[in-house]
Amino acid sequence: MSQSLIKVDRPTCAKPARVAGAKTTIGFVNLGCSKNQVDSEIMLGTLVSGGFELTADAGKAEVVIINTCGFIEEAKQESINTIIDHSRLKKEGACRVLIAAGCLAQRYQGDLLKELPELDGVVGTGEFGKIAEICRDLLAPKKRHRRLWISQPPYLYDELAPRLRLGRRHGAYVKIAEGCNRNCAFCAIPLMRGKQRSRPVDSIVAEARRLAAEGVKELNLISQDTVNYGVDLGLRQGLVSLLRELVKVEGLRWIRPFYLYPQQVTDELLDLYAGEEKITKYIDMPLQHINDRMLNRMHRLGDRAAVEKLVARIRTRIPGVTFRTAFIVGFPGETDAAFEELRRYVEDAEFDRVAAFLYSDEEGTPAVDLEGKIDRPVMEERRNELLALQEQIAAAKGREQIGSTLEVLVDGPSEETDLLLEGRHQGLAPEIDGAVYINDGTAEAGEFVQVKITDAATYDLVGHIIP
Repeated sequence: MSQSLIKVDRPTCAKPARVAGAKTTIGFVNLGCSKNQVDSEIMLGTLVSGGFELTADAGKAEVVIINTCGFIEEAKQESINTIIDHSRLKKEGACRVLIAAGCLAQRYQGDLLKELPELDGVVGTGEFGKIAEICRDLLAPKKRHRRLWISQPPYLYDELAPRLRLGRRHGAYVKIAEGCNRNCAFCAIPLMRGKQRSRPVDSIVAEARRLAAEGVKELNLISQDTVNYGVDLGLRQGLVSLLRELVKVEGLRWIRPFYLYPQQVTDELLDLYAGEEKITKYIDMPLQHINDRMLNRMHRLGDRAAVEKLVARIRTRIPGVTFRTAFIVGFPGETDAAFEELRRYVEDAEFDRVAAFLYSDEEGTPAVDLEGKIDRPVMEERRNELLALQEQIAAAKGREQIGSTLEVLVDGPSEETDLLLEGRHQGLAPEIDGAVYINDGTAEAGEFVQVKITDAATYDLVGHIIP
């Protein structure tokens, strides 16, 4: 970790006195992906059941925990900046203990303590279940000899773990596995999360039943490699087996698996998507590139011909499917010709949603040692070109929806204005896709309504409720 990344001007403000006998309060910041969000929810539930009180005002928190992300360079920088920002609360606020948890903590461990002396504790991805115990240790002055809680990450929560959910009451993320067995050259996830460890089907189903009883209508299944679910448990077609049990859970309306690796996608799985009403017709499948040489250098399985065949097969077997994918631009050795091949493929394939990430060197990954590194301005130009192209495709697809009637899950009042409701059809995943804005009609959050589409923006739709 570079020293320049964590340079900070330390404040000189006086720290307010602590009120004697006051309850110990926790301030919590969640960064990163939905998988991190589940980790945060488990830690929050563990803290509350352990006798701590949560506060949304970080300035009043005696313990501040940052659940960090370390996936790519931008995420690492955001995590470091957030730690620095909150370290000021040790002088300006009530903070007595500052903790960095999660992926960045697991990856850099002692480096964080050395370069950020304001940190009192660093908690890795294998210690989330001990967070209340760790906080108690750090709050006891005589026990402050230990500041590092890192182990190989065997921790995987189950249906009995306390959990305090964040976000919408009618939607939830459920982590079905942890870690990854793939060997993608650019990815540090196995270094931070370990090998794949799948939860038993019964554990996931029991959690789904509890969530449905709490009012959850949309269940989002997440892991690092969802299509590979259950392989470590000896299951054949593990994801198919899991989905067949989950669709039986009363109260659930949408079940949405995320992150399908473009291998081992069987016809049985696709037919289940197509034939089961509760499974959203939504495929989230990062392809990363289309050029054969790039795919080989990335250590991705398959080639362009296999990818094209798979995409065509998915669209044939799941009529009306929404296809979301992601690509990396600027991977070492990506020539102008290789990028142009990718650009033309995106243009021809007309995916519904495309994310584009800049390649970044990640310590410990095979790609670090590859020759042919691309300058950042070139990478940014390529990403902008790819996203601009996708905007045109998405805008055209949105216009095609005008006049149609869609089933929409209402999320609540719009964040833009209270005059509109905001919701999503099954082709829009929470937080990462667009929205359906409702300008006429009333409905409660968590309610499914029929909406006639009257207008479209790049990634969003507008319409009114049909009584």
